[in-house]
Amino acid sequence: MSESGGTFDLVVLGGGSGGYAAALRAAELDMSVVLIEKDKLGGTCLHRGCIPTKALLHSAEVADSAKDSENFGVKATFEGIDMGAVNKYKDKVVDGLYKGLSGLIKARKITVVEGEGKLTGKDEVTVDGKVYKGKNVLLGTGSKPKTLGLEIDGEKVMTSDQALTMDRVPESAIVLGGGVIGVEFASVWRSYGTEVTVVEALKSLVPVEEESSSKILERAFRKRKIKSELGKPFESVKTTDSGVAVTLEGGKTLEAEVLLVAIGRAPVSEGLGYEEQGITLDRGFVQVDENLHTGVGNVYAVGDLIPTLQLAHVGFAEGIFVAEHIAGQNPPAIDYDGVPRVTYCEPEVASVGLTSKVAEERGHEIVEMNYNLAGNGKSQILQTQGAVKVIAEKDGPVLGVHMVGSRMGELVAEGQLIYNWEALPSEVAQLIHPHPSQSEALGEAHLALAGKPLHVHD
Repeated sequence: MSESGGTFDLVVLGGGSGGYAAALRAAELDMSVVLIEKDKLGGTCLHRGCIPTKALLHSAEVADSAKDSENFGVKATFEGIDMGAVNKYKDKVVDGLYKGLSGLIKARKITVVEGEGKLTGKDEVTVDGKVYKGKNVLLGTGSKPKTLGLEIDGEKVMTSDQALTMDRVPESAIVLGGGVIGVEFASVWRSYGTEVTVVEALKSLVPVEEESSSKILERAFRKRKIKSELGKPFESVKTTDSGVAVTLEGGKTLEAEVLLVAIGRAPVSEGLGYEEQGITLDRGFVQVDENLHTGVGNVYAVGDLIPTLQLAHVGFAEGIFVAEHIAGQNPPAIDYDGVPRVTYCEPEVASVGLTSKVAEERGHEIVEMNYNLAGNGKSQILQTQGAVKVIAEKDGPVLGVHMVGSRMGELVAEGQLIYNWEALPSEVAQLIHPHPSQSEALGEAHLALAGKPLHVHD
């Protein structure tokens, strides 16, 4: 006989970005909430994803600053990387945020249950024999690294999970996958002194981005001596005494100390009772409608578990949406085109809205402006190269903003406002951007699109 764990307005399975955001918002809206998590609150993003990887990327930026210091008239020497100290710094950041999150959850009087939950009814989740009944249930069990069926030993063949806890800097590395995770690790390791080769089956790095952004990143990586094998599908890997030997389609073999498998993330949905309760899965992803409802009872799903953008900020938005929807607030459906996307390698790649290819496929007649950062004072001060590309409907609003360069992730928030408020280039051209700042590059691109270019060479 199962023991009762209680009845709640909302039962949340999974305490990652989507789950905890829903729990916090629902508690704010006076709902009783139980949050079930088998590991630590904060999920992949806080413990094995966004936060620790960006800490590594910042340490890599500091390493590059030391190496390049003479370009700025500063005499500094680069002595090397102390991975023990890097990991200590990274863990301190994660621990501080984890304590803050745990405090928030406690302050909102959310019941937290540690343990592995399973959906055992259309309105219940069971954890260690205790049944938690919910007027509403939210599934947010997240994702895990895809492995292509390869044996992950964590030493020579690894996923991002193991790469984040390495106690050494590899002398050489093959990164399988040229998407966000792959290029971020390639960037970190190169700054640390590793010889890196990125292998990508498609013909470009960050293939979902605007083609011109991919080209700029590829050029920047070549300049940084990061090698790329593009349009070369992976065939097999063998471990050797010194590391790994990777064979590509066509027979080419690459050797390195480690292989990072960074080919994306798969939903965690197996063995959790979803299908038994009538929930539809496709390639492991839970299928939902525009209200993030599964079509079963009052069961919703969010985050990496559903086939939307696998980004922590999307999880936050989806969790908040479900809490408000349950509360009868009729929140507007999420426009996924309007979500900012950032790849935090060096240089950063940031975008929001449509690529030119997608815009044309959707029947838009477009005009575009590519503003080179060579014309931007602050970018010259920072010694960064790249461009800001703005795509607009002919005589209509901005459809997409695509940027490459140091610190572009900080600029994409303005791009998000421009896109989501359907601003015309002429309206943005009226806004005065601070000088010298990189935000001027956005302003200049819109001035040019509005027919009144300032610092733009014909």
